[in-house]
Amino acid sequence: MATSSTTSKTAKTADAETAKSQQDLEADIRQLREDVAQLTRHIKEMGERRMDSARRQASARAEKLRAQGEETMADMREGMRDMERELSGAVREKPLTALAMAAGVGFLLALMTRR
Repeated sequence: MATSSTTSKTAKTADAETAKSQQDLEADIRQLREDVAQLTRHIKEMGERRMDSARRQASARAEKLRAQGEETMADMREGMRDMERELSGAVREKPLTALAMAAGVGFLLALMTRR
């Protein structure tokens, strides 16, 4: 009987150890799930921050390009106004020359559009 009692105790000890190992394994799995969930949250937060940063940078660059475009348009308008003033002055000073030049340009354009 001592052998049967020892075997029974060994079996109970093995069952207890198995149950303990299973509980430890379940606890480790729970902890692992929590760690993965936390890691997922951190990755999501990092992605959102990077997206916000990229959005801000793109917005700043777009604003800079818009401002440069407006400045360029203003410069071009001013240049065209200057050219208009110069042309008007030249026409007032030499009206016959301006008329002859306009007729010549018109004649050349007519020749080019016929072909």
